[in-house]
Amino acid sequence: MIHKVAPSVLSADFSNLRSDIELINESEADWFHVDVMDGVFVPNISFGFPVVKAINKYAEKPLDVHLMIVNPDQYIQQFADAGAEVITVHYEACPHLHRTLSAIKEAGCKAGVAINPHTPVHLLNDVYKEIDLICVMSVNPGFGGQSFIENTYNKLQQLRNISEMKNHTPYIEVDGGVNLENYQKLLECGANVLVAGSTVFKSSNPTETILALKQ
Repeated sequence: MIHKVAPSVLSADFSNLRSDIELINESEADWFHVDVMDGVFVPNISFGFPVVKAINKYAEKPLDVHLMIVNPDQYIQQFADAGAEVITVHYEACPHLHRTLSAIKEAGCKAGVAINPHTPVHLLNDVYKEIDLICVMSVNPGFGGQSFIENTYNKLQQLRNISEMKNHTPYIEVDGGVNLENYQKLLECGANVLVAGSTVFKSSNPTETILALKQ
């Protein structure tokens, strides 16, 4: 599977958002990664439906919407209507995860599950074949620009082994601290979607940085 690069809009310039969206459209990036935070599940608030709709209005690539919120089931259809093509919920926020994944698929989206740094991958075993994307948080969710957590490599290798055993290969996404120094090792360990925020948008040449992450 050829890996994908998904720049995180959370790190974009919100005073000039359309310009940054067009930059991603014209780059070698594959998806827009859109972090939705509620200030409850994570200690930060980002944006909601109006901004997702605004991004979707100008985006020419799929929206990978990551819900860092409590009670995500309430909003699945609304995010699908706002333009999400992938909707990722957190394992830690979903007491009825199988039901949630089914609802995402019924809304016409790919179903993703994110796991926090402290959450072991084996907890996904019973719903593994229902998952289209697994997002491995390589920082504690809530803020951009954090340091990468090294145990992420082990989790990626474990997920690759589970995928082989179950004969099911979801996208394996890494979110947090991805940069030009560690991305190749992440791919070698089993990742095939790289979320990059600060690495892209704080670069002196975001387009070239995206291209480098695609190599």
